Amino acid sequence: MDYAVTAQQMKAVDQNTIQGIGIPSMVLMERAALAVAEAAVCMADERGLGKRARILVACGTGNNGADGVAAGRILQGRGYEVRLFFAGNPEHDSEEMKAQKRIAQKLQLVQVTEETYESEPYDIILDALFGIGLGREITGAYRQVLETLERLRQKWNASVIAVDTPSGIHGSTGEVMGIAFRADVTVTFGYAKTGLLLYPGKQYAGRLTVADIGFPEISLQKAGWDAKILTPEDLNQLPVRRPDGNKGTFGKVLILAGSRGMSGAAYFSALGAYRTGAGLVKVLTVPENRQILQTQLPEAIVSCYDPDNEETMQKILEDACAWADVIVAGPGLGQEPYTEYLLETVLSDAYVPIVLDADGLNCVASHPYLTRYFTENIIITPHIGEMSRLVSVSAAGIKKEPLEQARAYSARYGTICVLKDAVTVITDKDGNAWINQSGCSAMAKGGSGDVLTGVIAGLLARGMECAEAAAFGVYLHGRAGEYAAAMLGDNGVLATDLANSIGKGPDHQNSRK
Repeated sequence: MDYAVTAQQMKAVDQNTIQGIGIPSMVLMERAALAVAEAAVCMADERGLGKRARILVACGTGNNGADGVAAGRILQGRGYEVRLFFAGNPEHDSEEMKAQKRIAQKLQLVQVTEETYESEPYDIILDALFGIGLGREITGAYRQVLETLERLRQKWNASVIAVDTPSGIHGSTGEVMGIAFRADVTVTFGYAKTGLLLYPGKQYAGRLTVADIGFPEISLQKAGWDAKILTPEDLNQLPVRRPDGNKGTFGKVLILAGSRGMSGAAYFSALGAYRTGAGLVKVLTVPENRQILQTQLPEAIVSCYDPDNEETMQKILEDACAWADVIVAGPGLGQEPYTEYLLETVLSDAYVPIVLDADGLNCVASHPYLTRYFTENIIITPHIGEMSRLVSVSAAGIKKEPLEQARAYSARYGTICVLKDAVTVITDKDGNAWINQSGCSAMAKGGSGDVLTGVIAGLLARGMECAEAAAFGVYLHGRAGEYAAAMLGDNGVLATDLANSIGKGPDHQNSRK
């Protein structure tokens, strides 16, 4: 398990480490500089330049700039041609920056000025202008420096390595603060910053490396963290499949899905649940979908209700809910008048975890009174558009602060919220959060969300708690997308491929499935 921290939390970690524990700032800085220098060496080797690579280090006045000076000094010591450029008023230099400048001067590191740093080409630019402390838009002379660096990057075809965070990116939100300098690689220190995991910050960060520079765990525990990040090592927390189990042992999933002509959503959800290890999956749908579902997925139990007969429909719903260990409601369900009745019956009668998706969420948005049935056993899985309808906030507003919006919804209604986007976030009523880092754009196909719903339901059926099932379900779904893309290419992945790729990958213990 890894952790993401806000800029404020990272400052607290740093302060406790230096002042509370007593590890000197310059010791941490040296380790940070070593990590940046190693990234530059790797970059030079990747480009086939070796020690012929010419490196420009652009430094601000704070400790981020001091990290850059120290990295430049280490690189020069290894035989690289390094030039330092200092932006800003030197009267504002931090104490660490003053110390690093004195060291650089004694070692005769060459300094270039605004008038001269454009005169010769560089292969690698180290961006050490602004760190996580940036809290206002970049204007004036600093904006001009970033604009010039961007122009020179393109002119020289230079690679950019950001020190801790790309200059201009807010460390907590990922927002572009007026202007930002896009990196090919970002070396961040101690813990991932939330703003580097969410868009647009994630895009500006490029390939993210989290460098251990010596922050003790006690400092993180005192400062707290913003969100958890699942890693391949966490897969050993998945439930073990008992060797003496039977189909009832591994849970029964009821999928209430599929209106007339919309059998695909029910199929994808059912397939996702089965591929994740559920023992039995029953699809409850309209009669028109029976034959195609029995043909597509003969392993599933298919039961039907008559939307025009409310009395018999209620009895069928009650019996199905009593049978199930987990319920999925919404995929392809449609927005017919009877959908409201179906959903209210399930929400009011069921006492098992419910995964509410797609048209189930649209129904809640149209009939807000349904939220009175929400409990901590309900997992909602909206995409940005569905979340916008649920909370009456524009899609742009949701995308700007996805973690805050999801947290607010979970806190208000007590549910688990899986807010789906290029980076999916998961929150619970207690403020806990996960930021998913698996997946790829190949997954952006119809039916992908239905598969995810089934995956989460499958993990619930196998006994995982709601929040963990949601977080692990999103992570497994993303890994399946990566695996399918590697096999079929970015354009060739279909929802069926996603479901069939669940649990596959070189570092996944399929035996635990």
